[in-house]
Amino acid sequence: MQAKLAPMSQDRWFVTIKEFFEQLIAFDRHLGIEVVEIKRGWSRMRLPYRPEFLGDPFRPALHGGVISTMVDVAAGAAALSTLPSGSKCSTVDMRVDYLLPGLPCDLWAEGTVLRTGASVAVINVEITQRPEQESLRIATGRAVYSLKSAGRSK
Repeated sequence: MQAKLAPMSQDRWFVTIKEFFEQLIAFDRHLGIEVVEIKRGWSRMRLPYRPEFLGDPFRPALHGGVISTMVDVAAGAAALSTLPSGSKCSTVDMRVDYLLPGLPCDLWAEGTVLRTGASVAVINVEITQRPEQESLRIATGRAVYSLKSAGRSK
């Protein structure tokens, strides 16, 4: 007979999500993505600027892949925050609209779950930069995630 583990508190689950994105996903760790805050259905991420993130050194402007990665990470964390501890999610579809060239400074991403169901979630993401504390929206994104709740069988 196996002992049942006590369910993880929501606060501990949010810490686990933070650790997952910052430490366990090697690509996110390599980039230096920081999970600043997580609430149920919402996430805020920060990516400290590095010169390697430039896609056009003559402008200079950030590479679109760096921006789209931030959309994906913020959406994934927001989606995961709506599920019970031990759950999983994965990207099904993602769209990014680039509004302005990204400046050579930190990126911020805020993901907000618009709708979550039994098997999918839809998330909006705003990508901003804050030179001199002024918020500048440089991209928006929308992602659809497949949800695998820990309490649900295959």
